[in-house]
Amino acid sequence: MRFRQAVENKEFLITAEVMPPKGGDVTHTLDMARLLRGRVHAVNVTDGSRAVLRMSALAVSAILVREDIEPICQFACRDRNAIGLQADLMGAHALGIHNVLALTGDPVKAGDHKKARSVFEFESVRLLKAIDKLNRGFDFNEKKLPNAPLDLFAGAAVDPQSKSWSGLERRFERKLEAGAQFFQSQLITDFDRLDKFMQQIASRTNKPILAGIFLLKSAKNAKFINRNVPGVDIPQEIIDRLATAEKPLQEGVKIAAEQVKLAQNLCHGVHLMAVKKEELIPEILDLAEIAPVH
Repeated sequence: MRFRQAVENKEFLITAEVMPPKGGDVTHTLDMARLLRGRVHAVNVTDGSRAVLRMSALAVSAILVREDIEPICQFACRDRNAIGLQADLMGAHALGIHNVLALTGDPVKAGDHKKARSVFEFESVRLLKAIDKLNRGFDFNEKKLPNAPLDLFAGAAVDPQSKSWSGLERRFERKLEAGAQFFQSQLITDFDRLDKFMQQIASRTNKPILAGIFLLKSAKNAKFINRNVPGVDIPQEIIDRLATAEKPLQEGVKIAAEQVKLAQNLCHGVHLMAVKKEELIPEILDLAEIAPVH
């Protein structure tokens, strides 16, 4: 439980994201996670991100545990009802997976199975409440678990760049009350906004906030994100840097490292997202002068 210990020790937290494979071969995902061993406190395993079919996050997390790589297993509410979610949470505990991230989940229409049926019996706050009850030895209906409580360290997502400040504050408070022990943010591009969030909202709690840092691969990639990811507004100056760079990907690595340094002065950690380029995360951390974790 290295991640939980790092939270308790108030270390600067480093997490990073890997995607499960789209198929039965987990080799590439496992290779990327191995590259992160010793550089991050835990590796997030996404759960049907953007509603795209991939291998079970629970299965991949179990494989990482076997490899002595600590996972944060994401749980999205889109595809499972209350029974399925609680059953998988029990399974996670039994498999030695103790860090979970409670998410509502992206809408089906965003993904590759647009005719699939959504469930959404829970959303992230109700899922956090369910986890808290399981940890106390009860199911969501307040019936005692006859075979021992769970021991899950639950986190939640937060979006400091939300257009509704009151909505952001209300949602954050609800997640805290439901039992969130840490928060990983969406992609951050406005660090003044992050600072305001930290000063005016997050300062009321001692729960750590990890800023989402995204590796931009090119100006085209940045423009695509601006068009397709709600709430994200990558500044034109960053797009121009990428557009004029001789090696845009390397410029993206430099930008990500600069953002990690900015986050060090504002919050409690960073959550790195380098979609299909996870092998560059150690380089980002080196440029940001982040030492390996122990």
